[in-house]
Amino acid sequence: MKAEILAMLRESDGYVSGQELCNKFGVSRTAIWKAINQLKEMGYKFEAVSNKGYHLVSAPDVMNEAEIKSLLHTEWAGQELFCFDEIDSTNTKAKELAEQGYPSGTLVVADRQIAGRGRRGRSWDSPAGIGIFMTLMLKPDINPNNASMLTLVTALATAQAISDVTGADARIKWPNDIVINGKKVCGILTEMSAQFDYINHIVIGIGINVHNESFPEEIRETASSLFLESGRHIHRADLIVRFLERFEANYAIFLQTEDLEGLMRDYNALLVNIQKQVRILDPKEPFEGKAIGITKRGELIVDTWESRKLVSSGEVSVRGIYGYV
Repeated sequence: MKAEILAMLRESDGYVSGQELCNKFGVSRTAIWKAINQLKEMGYKFEAVSNKGYHLVSAPDVMNEAEIKSLLHTEWAGQELFCFDEIDSTNTKAKELAEQGYPSGTLVVADRQIAGRGRRGRSWDSPAGIGIFMTLMLKPDINPNNASMLTLVTALATAQAISDVTGADARIKWPNDIVINGKKVCGILTEMSAQFDYINHIVIGIGINVHNESFPEEIRETASSLFLESGRHIHRADLIVRFLERFEANYAIFLQTEDLEGLMRDYNALLVNIQKQVRILDPKEPFEGKAIGITKRGELIVDTWESRKLVSSGEVSVRGIYGYV
């Protein structure tokens, strides 16, 4: 009920009477009073005026079920929600929930991860109170060969949501790093469980540096946070909800053709690599060229001095990004 009370107060321009809340939820005034007090203990501030009711003054920067659900207006993304103060890995938990039968769109959110990881087994620092660590679980009825494109769908939604909420110019370093002013602020890790021709589930983990004010010396030149790049302390739940809205819309476009044809223009518009010199760290034969954009399969188009190549895997370095000059 706390989420519903918050949603009702947020939707009102003024005050909501205790009686309105009682009628809405079919409970006593005592129950409403208890719920309001519980919210106060969580950090919410209200004005309570006789004969007027309650008015929400401010909300804390929390990522609990009541806060996220009170802001959420998606059809399916995030409607099944699990929030933790601390967890080993949101991806691990999302896999467990998938195997337990939870539906596509289930979201796992944590204030802190103690065993977070990035691509190639790299660790991802996940301190409490300053970041967003979340995993969206999907059960798409698509060809497993098309699943890798969902990483790019996620990157697009994340960059769009960050720009929407912070006003910063969030860009995508192909295929799925989010950068602002040339520094990484977000990493995305996608894992799939599939049979030969059937996907059991996909989990997409997203780690966003939000309130960080500094970084260890070894990554200071390449990593940053939304606060450092925008100068704003944002409300993390707002960003989570905006991401879910953007993802739901982009995912619907992706499902129409099971490729990125309908999203290519938006993705290329945010691609920090585009028209830039890139170095492809192909283990067989590294090469350099100019990035032109992506194909509808999500491959990076690179023009070299001898031919046009399509890159579907491997690390990409960009001049001026992450120390490649």
